[in-house]
Amino acid sequence: MRSVRPGTISAAFADASANAPDSRTRDMLVSLATALHDFVIKTQLSNDEWRAGIAALARAGETSGDARNEFSLLSDMLGISSLVNMISAQESATPSSVLGPFHQRRAPKLPNGGDLWKGQPGEVLVMTGGVFDAATGEPVAGATLDLWQNADNGLYAAQDSQQRGRNYHGILRTDAQGRYAFTTTRPVPYTVPTDGVAGEMLRLLGREAWRPAHLHVIVEAKGYHQIVTELFPDDDPWLDRDAAFAVREELVIHFERCSDKGAMPDWLEARDRLPPEFLTGSMKFYIAPKTRTLERPT
Repeated sequence: MRSVRPGTISAAFADASANAPDSRTRDMLVSLATALHDFVIKTQLSNDEWRAGIAALARAGETSGDARNEFSLLSDMLGISSLVNMISAQESATPSSVLGPFHQRRAPKLPNGGDLWKGQPGEVLVMTGGVFDAATGEPVAGATLDLWQNADNGLYAAQDSQQRGRNYHGILRTDAQGRYAFTTTRPVPYTVPTDGVAGEMLRLLGREAWRPAHLHVIVEAKGYHQIVTELFPDDDPWLDRDAAFAVREELVIHFERCSDKGAMPDWLEARDRLPPEFLTGSMKFYIAPKTRTLERPT
C-alpha cells in the first residue's frame, strides 16, 4: 500500500477487506468507505472540518443513553431512517415510518381496550381498528401493538420528570377477530431535541425542528414481518414539513368528534369515563407474512 493516492484508496480498502468472514458485512463496509472517500474528495474536506465531524460524533455518543438516542435522532434528521424504511418495506403491507429516539423497551402490558389516557390533560382519543394478513386479508389474532406517544405538553415520558415512568407506553394484543381498541389523548406536534448534534445540524442548515403529531406503533405477530410505523392526524399543520421526512399518505388518518359513548366497543376499559365529547380514530394494519406472495385483497 505504499502508493495509496486519493484515486486508489477505495480499492486499497476493498483489497484489505478481502478476507472478511461475512460477504454481506464486507460489501456494506466497503460501500460505506467508498462513499465516504468520495465525499472527502468531492468536498475537499479539511483537517479542521474532519476534526469537527469527529467531535460531533463524540458529542452524540455523550448525549445518548437509555432515555435518548442521539444517533437515532441524527439518522432521522438526515432522512436516513425514512430511506431505510422505504427501501425495506414489504409490498402491500402498511408502510413503515421512523422509530424515533424515545421508544422504551419493556413497556407495561395493556389489556385490549385498555387506557393510556388515565385522566391526563388533552383531547381524549379512542383508537380502534384491526391487524390483517396482507396476503389474504384475514384478521391476525394475538398480534402485538407496542404503542407510545407524547403527552399534551409535547414531551415523551423519557424527557419529562413530571410524568411517571413509561407514561403513554403500552403493549396490547389483538383479540380473536384481530381487533384492538384503546383510549389515549390526541398527540401534539413538537420540536425534536435541539440541544445536541442533530439540533446543531438543523440550525446550520436553516431547517425547522418540528414534527407533526403522531402515534407510534410497532406491530408484530409470529410468522409475519414486523412493522415500525406512525399515525398522523390529517389536520396537522406540519404534515408537509416533517423534520424526519417520515409522513406517508397511507399513515394519515382522520379524527372524528363523537359524543356517543355507547357507540364505543363494550370492552373499552374507559368507556364509562369518557368526557361528553371526545375524538375517535381508526386504522387497519396489514402485516406481511414471511413466506407467501403478497397481493392485498380488494
